Amino acid sequence: MVRTATTPRPISIVPSVLPADFARLGEECQALEKAGVDRIQWDVMDGQFVPNLTFGPDVIAACRPHVGVPFEAHLMVETPDLLLERYAEAGCELLIVHAEACPHLHRTLGHVREAGAKAAVALNPATPISAVQHVLDLVDMVLVMTVNPGFGGQEYIATMEPKIAELRALIVERGLDVDIEVDGGIGPATISAAAAAGANVLVAGSALFRDPEGLEHAVRDLRSRAEAAAGLA
Repeated sequence: MVRTATTPRPISIVPSVLPADFARLGEECQALEKAGVDRIQWDVMDGQFVPNLTFGPDVIAACRPHVGVPFEAHLMVETPDLLLERYAEAGCELLIVHAEACPHLHRTLGHVREAGAKAAVALNPATPISAVQHVLDLVDMVLVMTVNPGFGGQEYIATMEPKIAELRALIVERGLDVDIEVDGGIGPATISAAAAAGANVLVAGSALFRDPEGLEHAVRDLRSRAEAAAGLA
């Protein structure tokens, strides 16, 4: 089926591996795949764009053979163009760059395509939709951050929901086939509102790993809540 702007968009549950046991990343990825996630997100931080330091491409490449589920890299870095190809080669089929870090955003998105990956752009909470309205035709997805990036376990910023709705309306108005991802504070208490606002790709970290009934229950519960809120259940 060819998707359009008005086609009901399936819900995707995408875990962040930030809360995982870094000493057992391959096994943690296998457990997430078994739990039924749609993709795995790697939060790449450089200690400059955000005040934290995480994964390089070699770590991701080491985990790639252990699972078949797709990978995405959320590049929270000041100079994404320098290593785009490395993350694509490491096995990330979707690369997310930040609008705030790309003075030549068209060019950077073109570099992502040239590297053989799908392109996405992320917006920090204070960054308006206008920052990406002229590149929507170049991306497969827009990530609306619902926390300020840099650390897991932060509180969801509910005032981002009108921003999500504004973006979804713009995508539909222009007839584009673009997903909306949200990342930050997503859990059982917040996922419904994010999905109702128009997000269909939902990143969860702490809520998945801390579920007392395990990862499979967490994924199933979050998906059910999001689908109900989006009118897909």
